[in-house]
Amino acid sequence: MAGSASAQEFVRGDCMGVVQPTKSLRFENDEHARWYKRFWTGNCQDLSLCFPGSPNWNDIVTKLVIKGGASEKPALLPKACKLGQMIGMEWARDRRIKRISTQDLKRFSNILDDAGDPLKGVEAVELKARALLSQPKG
Repeated sequence: MAGSASAQEFVRGDCMGVVQPTKSLRFENDEHARWYKRFWTGNCQDLSLCFPGSPNWNDIVTKLVIKGGASEKPALLPKACKLGQMIGMEWARDRRIKRISTQDLKRFSNILDDAGDPLKGVEAVELKARALLSQPKG
């Protein structure tokens, strides 16, 4: 199934053509990798102070694609997938140094939910995320 994550790769299958495979990403440590998996899947395995489930990026992409419909999917899906990798890699970092917080994720989710056009919502979130990433670390 295109939208499901396989056992080896937990990022949606239909995102795999546009994002870097997880095994090739450079994580700071094992915990960074586990939080990145949480970001995409909602799985809290081996994480303390973690709340499992939704929202997670795989679910968010599904909602965006449904909201955008077939006509927007070719433009929307790759942008949403790439955005997930960019946000997820930063959010999953140690809380003392990351530049995207859980509070930011909540704001991003609200922007996506409130956007009449999901593509415009993704673009708005990308601008905000890039602005946060341009700030000095920790």
